[in-house]
Amino acid sequence: MNFPLYIAKRYIRSNSKNSAINIINRIASMGIIVGAMALFVVLSVFSGLKVFSLSFTNNIDPDLKISSTLGKSFTVDNNQEAQLKKIKGIASYSKIIEERVLFVYGDKQEVTYLKGVDDNFTQVNPIKETLYNGQWFEYNTAQVVIGYGLAQKLSIGLLDFNTNLEVFVPKPGRGGINSPEDAFNKTIIYPIGIYAINEDLDSKYVFGDLRMAQDLLEYDRKQISGIEIKKNTDADEALIIEQLNQIFKNKVTIKNRAQLNESLYKMLNTENIAVYLIFTLVIIIALFNLIGALIMMILDKKGNLKTLFNLGVEIRSLRKIFLLQGTLLSFFGGLIGLALGIVIVILQQHFEWIMITPTLAYPVVFSLENVVIVMATIIILGFIASLIASSRVSERLLE
Repeated sequence: MNFPLYIAKRYIRSNSKNSAINIINRIASMGIIVGAMALFVVLSVFSGLKVFSLSFTNNIDPDLKISSTLGKSFTVDNNQEAQLKKIKGIASYSKIIEERVLFVYGDKQEVTYLKGVDDNFTQVNPIKETLYNGQWFEYNTAQVVIGYGLAQKLSIGLLDFNTNLEVFVPKPGRGGINSPEDAFNKTIIYPIGIYAINEDLDSKYVFGDLRMAQDLLEYDRKQISGIEIKKNTDADEALIIEQLNQIFKNKVTIKNRAQLNESLYKMLNTENIAVYLIFTLVIIIALFNLIGALIMMILDKKGNLKTLFNLGVEIRSLRKIFLLQGTLLSFFGGLIGLALGIVIVILQQHFEWIMITPTLAYPVVFSLENVVIVMATIIILGFIASLIASSRVSERLLE
């Protein structure tokens, strides 16, 4: 039998004759339990907030997006499109044109993106789920779907035929301009639907037919600015990207959803790390109680330790007793705290006790990754605290 482990278990189960030491041990255990519970709950909350924040971009950003490396547009021939359809793992794809243009409605104007899409677009992006009013536009028409924010800025109503919504885009080419009218291509479009996602995205895009956008920009029918791809859930993303690069001969840029929203992902990950470090610091402070409890235990058991030392037990083994005792206390305290944290998170998911608004519950996500992070943090910090306390056992102390 492992002698130090056996003694450490005995010390954990038994109470000291000194009631003050028992109280200190209970306080140390409670600090570990509360620290583990708080760390898990906070990590679960921030995981929920991350999922909640990214859910907005999921309604408008594809799994993969192909864009031109040089210039604003590129051409997709029939052979490339046939190869694209053969790639395993791609559920659907949509050809798009994205261009920053000027929208004029009466005496108001706004510069934002016109996004021309083909009839596969709604299979790639669940944009229809965000429709606030009206309906999705019909293809091969001048109908468009605008954002709620843009509709407010321009004071646009649906199916308003009294005032035209006009789109202006600079004409391509070189040479002099005889008049301002010759500098722009323009067309009249008709808002038939309004989407609402969040404040930023509601003013970013106006969705219309791909052919209408091609005519406005003087593109040919095979010229586009991007391809948006929806992949199967079990698809190998790296393999798909490799095959796409082969098809387009590395002349395009391919980005996944995280790369399309790089700044947002960085911000959310930085916040998560910052909160983790703050609560880890709280746990470190709580573990000072563990160090104090172990030192008090060493002093209380000084007579027993001296007897063991005289019987031939090495100082290293005596130190190991308290190292194991502190580590075990951290492990079991972490388990109890983690169990309480899991209960709190699951109850919040099912019963939505804490609300942000009257209709929106505080988002939380149960994650095995957070379970591992909390247990690893508690055990590692508990081991270090126990190592510090057990180093107090020395021959000088036992003399």
